[in-house]
Amino acid sequence: MSKHCLECGEKIVGRIDKKFCSDACRNAYNNRVNKDRKNLIRNTNNRLRKNYRILEELNPDQKTKTSRAKLVEAGFDFNYFTSIYTTKAGTVYYFVYDQGYLPLENDYYALVKRES
Repeated sequence: MSKHCLECGEKIVGRIDKKFCSDACRNAYNNRVNKDRKNLIRNTNNRLRKNYRILEELNPDQKTKTSRAKLVEAGFDFNYFTSIYTTKAGTVYYFVYDQGYLPLENDYYALVKRES
């Protein structure tokens, strides 16, 4: 019984558990299988990544304060976040993974980093 490469169909020589004839075929197969199939998913992930980078850049010391204008100028999109945390006192934090922000008065935001 001969095995064939999952990507190109060439006969595989070598170990019995091999699935690909080369690294190039393995990479091509995995890139194709793991590619975001829908633009919505890819675009959402890109926006979340951008928001995360912005929060990380503006909050190097794990806790700071910034203006809405600075966030918007950097390209931050307030419609994209990964979770909401409400404290017992009712304070609502918005998080992009472990980077969070809390709306304050006068269009300012407290930026925080959640402990992992």
